Amino acid sequence: MTDRLVGGVDLGATNLRAAVADGEGSLLCRVQTATPDGDGAAITAAVVDTLEEACAAANVACDELSAVGVGAIGPLDLAAGAADSPPNVAAEWVPLVDPLETRCDCAAVLVNDCVAGAIGERYFAEGGSDLVYVTLSTGVGAGAVVDGRPLRGHRGNAAEMGHVVVEPGGRACGCGGVGHWEAYAGGRAIPGFARELAAETAVDTDLSPATLDARTVLESTDRLAERVRDRLGTYNTVGIAATVHAFDPTEVVVGGAVARNNPTAVLEPVRERLPGMLAVETPPVRLTGLGEDAVLSGAVAAALTGGTGDPDGSPDAGVSE
Repeated sequence: MTDRLVGGVDLGATNLRAAVADGEGSLLCRVQTATPDGDGAAITAAVVDTLEEACAAANVACDELSAVGVGAIGPLDLAAGAADSPPNVAAEWVPLVDPLETRCDCAAVLVNDCVAGAIGERYFAEGGSDLVYVTLSTGVGAGAVVDGRPLRGHRGNAAEMGHVVVEPGGRACGCGGVGHWEAYAGGRAIPGFARELAAETAVDTDLSPATLDARTVLESTDRLAERVRDRLGTYNTVGIAATVHAFDPTEVVVGGAVARNNPTAVLEPVRERLPGMLAVETPPVRLTGLGEDAVLSGAVAAALTGGTGDPDGSPDAGVSE
C-alpha cells in the first residue's frame, strides 16, 4: 500500500456508488445510494455528498484525495465536465467535474460509465489491451480499450453502442430515436417490449402483461417470456456483433444488473449466435469479474492513472479523444 488516496464515483441511472481507495486500488470503503429522481443540481449534490460519506467512512478528509475518477451515464460533455441530458434520468444537465474538484481540491477525471467499466477490466481483471465492456443494465452501453487506449471521443461519447439501430423503425428509445438496442434490451425497456410482443402475437401466456417486470421476463418458463428472451437474444447479438466489428476486441466483457443477474439467459444466446453474424474472428464473451463494482473500480483506476487505465500505472500514455 502507498500513501496515495483516490476517490471513485459510479453515477448510474439507478444507483450511485462512491469509494475511497489506496494507491494500489484497494477499496478502503464503499457506499451506495439510489440516484435521486430530480434535476441536475440534485444529482450533483448527491454525487458530492456520497463521496463525502465514503471519505468519512474511511476516516479521510476529502482534500486528502489526490484525484477522483467518475464513471457517469451519458451523453457527456467533457469540455464542460458534465452529463448532458442523459435519457435514463430526468435531469438535463449534471455538472460533475467542477463541483468535485472544488470540494476535493484535486483533479477529477470524467469518463463514460462503460469506458470506466473497460478501464476497470483492464486494470483490475487482467483484461488485454483490446477489449470492450458492454453493460446491459437500466440502459445499454459500451466502452472500448483499443491498442491499450480507452476511447472517449471528442465529447466523451465514443462507443455509445446502446443507440445502434437493431430494428429499423422499431420501438422508441428514451433518447428520442427509434429501434435502438437500448429500446429493447435495457432493463427499463424490457417490460414494455414484452407487453408489445404479447399484443402483437397470439402466444398463450399465463403471465399478466400489465404487471410484467424485467426479472419475470428473464426468469420465467412461460411461453411469452421465452418468446421475448429469444428476440432479446437476437437484438443483443446484433448489438454485440456491431461492437465487435467496430473495435476488433480480443474479448467482450458484459456487465450490468440485467446480465449479472441472468447470465445464462442473456449470454448463452449471444455466444450461440454471434459467430453467424461476424465477418471477423469471434472473440470470447464473458461476464465481468468485477461484479456490480465494475464501473466504480474503473473510476478508481481512472483516478490512479489519469484516465489511461494503464495497469503499469503510466498516466502519460494518454486517453484517445
